[in-house]
Amino acid sequence: MNHQKADEIYMQAALDQAQQALDAGEFPVGCVIAGPGGVIAGGGRSRSRQQRPSEIDHAEINTLKQFYELPYTGDPRQLSIYATLEPCLMCFAAILIAGIGRIVYAYEDVMGGGTACKIDNLPPLYRDAGVRVVSNMMRRQSLDLFSRFFSDPENTYLCHSMLAAYTLAQKPGGRPSLFPRE
Repeated sequence: MNHQKADEIYMQAALDQAQQALDAGEFPVGCVIAGPGGVIAGGGRSRSRQQRPSEIDHAEINTLKQFYELPYTGDPRQLSIYATLEPCLMCFAAILIAGIGRIVYAYEDVMGGGTACKIDNLPPLYRDAGVRVVSNMMRRQSLDLFSRFFSDPENTYLCHSMLAAYTLAQKPGGRPSLFPRE
């Protein structure tokens, strides 16, 4: 199977995780870790719906936790992590420390994405990780999930954020307001 086809299959698995999160009323981010043998671990965003949302229960962190509970003995540089939203700085750093070789994401996080940071300026632990980043894999499908989330008045998490405004402005008839629900 070629890289493009594998990337589409594994991103669809991440999108499925994001759909499960959305169905549970959570912020629709999904993530999987995959290698030559298929999906190894997966998870979605959790605890975003609480009165005081958790800012550490990101899909990537939940997936990495699951990964570390498995008896995986292979080289993590041969693995890819697929996320429906560009990893934030916290998740990006965790992925670098984990030694995973590739990050593939669907939708850019204009508000908090971490993959655009200048890795050459970071300490050796991060700078020398050698990760490759692939963006915009199945972007439209991820954008659709975020559009649905931000369009639902029941979902209040990040509803007045730059990400919400950016997302809703891309919908046909979307409102480009920075605060879309005012």
